[in-house]
Amino acid sequence: MAAGHEIDELDLNIIRILQQDARRPFQEIARDLSVSGGTVHVRYNKLRELGIIKGSRIIVDMQMLGFEVCAFVGINLHNARDYNIVVQKLKDFDEIIEVHSTTGAYNFFIKVVAKNTRGLHNFLTDRLQEMPEIQSTETFISLDLPVDREIPIDKNQIIGYA
Repeated sequence: MAAGHEIDELDLNIIRILQQDARRPFQEIARDLSVSGGTVHVRYNKLRELGIIKGSRIIVDMQMLGFEVCAFVGINLHNARDYNIVVQKLKDFDEIIEVHSTTGAYNFFIKVVAKNTRGLHNFLTDRLQEMPEIQSTETFISLDLPVDREIPIDKNQIIGYA
């Protein structure tokens, strides 16, 4: 937790509500929590300044826009010293929506979206695997997403809870 800051029940409740709907007006949140809109606004700004809330964003159903394939790719590097070079190159690929540096079998585990399997194939063979720093890749196509959620926050899990 940020130095000198403790999270209390009101902070947690604001976070919980915003996890469910980040566009919910502060006045509505305030009404539900029996506090003023100004209090919610001040607390929200404090949580952002501390880096606890990093922002809000819309969630787009990529399939509705024609991106039918979601895949995960494990990447092994020839040399661990190439880490920063590869990270910069991966940022340039629009198909890559997440990059995770991992322990275990891969140096990176990335999440990729593509219009179809041909598009995924072209991305892998013509672009990703052409990077000289990459030794090998292993691809896993997602068939379904049966669980997609934020972790429920419990006050007993939080360091610095007041």
